[in-house]
Amino acid sequence: MQHPAVGPSCLQSCFGEVSSFPRRCPLVQLARLEPLLLLLLLLLSRVFIYPRHGMPKPAGSSLLCWASRRDGQTDRQTAPGSRSGISAPMDKSLHLTICVLTALLLLRESSQAGAGRNDDAMSKGTDHRGTGEGLPTLTVTTILEDPYVMVRGAELEGYCMELLAALAGMLRFQYRVRVVGDGQYGAVAAGGNWSGMIGEILRREADIAVAPLTVTSAREEVVSFTTPFLQTGIGILLRKDTASQDMSFFHFLSPFSKETWTALLFAYLLTCFCLFLVARLSPSEWNEPKNEENHFTFLNSLWFGAGALALQGATPRPQALSVRVIAVVWWLFTLALLAAYIANFTALLSSGSEQLPIQTFEDLVKQRNLEFGTLEGSSTFYYFKNSKNPIHQMIYEYMEKRREHVLVKTYQEAVQRVMDSNYAFIGESISQDLAAARHCNLIRAPEVIGARGFGIATTQASPWTKPLSIAVLKLRESGDLDYLRNKWWESSCLRQSRERWGPLEPPALGGLFLTLGIGLALGILAALAELSSSSRRAAAHAKKSCCSVFTEEICTRLRIKGAARQSQDTPGKANA
Repeated sequence: MQHPAVGPSCLQSCFGEVSSFPRRCPLVQLARLEPLLLLLLLLLSRVFIYPRHGMPKPAGSSLLCWASRRDGQTDRQTAPGSRSGISAPMDKSLHLTICVLTALLLLRESSQAGAGRNDDAMSKGTDHRGTGEGLPTLTVTTILEDPYVMVRGAELEGYCMELLAALAGMLRFQYRVRVVGDGQYGAVAAGGNWSGMIGEILRREADIAVAPLTVTSAREEVVSFTTPFLQTGIGILLRKDTASQDMSFFHFLSPFSKETWTALLFAYLLTCFCLFLVARLSPSEWNEPKNEENHFTFLNSLWFGAGALALQGATPRPQALSVRVIAVVWWLFTLALLAAYIANFTALLSSGSEQLPIQTFEDLVKQRNLEFGTLEGSSTFYYFKNSKNPIHQMIYEYMEKRREHVLVKTYQEAVQRVMDSNYAFIGESISQDLAAARHCNLIRAPEVIGARGFGIATTQASPWTKPLSIAVLKLRESGDLDYLRNKWWESSCLRQSRERWGPLEPPALGGLFLTLGIGLALGILAALAELSSSSRRAAAHAKKSCCSVFTEEICTRLRIKGAARQSQDTPGKANA
């Protein structure tokens, strides 16, 4: 009697397909609930089957090996139709025992693998992703920073998490995410050891680092970086009310520069002089110089030019063609000038709150109202330390002398300090754009220096560096990186600024009121000077005191209106 070989065919004959045997075999279902029952079944088979047929119990070998030896002995000792061999019931029992034992081993391995995955998923500070069987699993280190990696309940989300999921789908790998223990990006300590995510990669605690990690030469010497997935630089984050420029009292002069106002004054005087000169040369304006009076005196010419600037008609009216040509040209000039002034002044008033006195890093160094600093141990700090630019060296010396007061530990602390105090934060421009998008009272200065990028860090000579770089390039070419950038940097401040309206504050037009007051005062003083001169001549003619005549003139001129009213009221009373 031939016995079937022990192997997949044995399992299939007992259970069918391996993937379906838990549903088809009641013994295996029972073994899942209590493996001790299966062990008891094996012991009973050894006790009742072997002594019954007079065969020795296998010792020092596995049941499969013993079954193989027994098959050979049966072939040699048993003849067809003989009854001295092993009976058919024993063959079936042995067959069943081997199948059950093999199924138990498969169930045990499956349960151990499942338990191992559950233990990994329950590790503190990790996020296990990926469902593919047999795929490589990478340990990913990152840092909590909005919007790159954020905690939402029991999950991690953000720009870097979506980027990591896209890379895992393209390169076919699973990953476990863990937050860096010391909360640092990576810097060299005093003993030469690296901290943060760079240190975890060097100690093989993580395979890759997916975070806003700046690619620098010092880091490139100890780890490898992929192609940058975000481009950034170094900027200045300010609060609008602390950074807004103090509005000048003569703010209404701001639409034009000093040079423009100087050129305008020169054009005005030159045009008035040309009017005065042409009016005297033209026979139509002055036909008989000895007998006629020319109305275009120099003062009248100045008055005519000023009236045109205010879009008001003024006398004298030109009669000669030459004078009219100059007048028309001057009117066109003033019309275009006023249109430009009104347009610039309107734009200036609407955006006056966003005019920053700190436009560059040089402006930041020269001012004394704001403190400024950066993240302690960050690549930005070492950028200023290693820079040969004098302005950058001044910034580094300032931060080094006051490092306990101006350097911050985290990015969130920096943003909060900018919002709460007179503090300017120097850091990654792309992160500052996010802060300005989330907090509408913050703004980033225009100047950006030190162009750099965020890359994925791997161990040196890692097989994942080049595939990750190629995958990042494919995501950039397909527009996925731009989509993630717009998704996580979305801002509502632009819409709010368009919808917001507020009345003009007094400083915006204070200079106009001051100019009006000065003009009124000059007019009154000029009138008093004229009256004083006239009173002096009258006093000399009447041989009286100049002060008494001046006082009488003032009283008389101020009482003219009252006297006229009295003269008007007297006839009315008489008629009544």
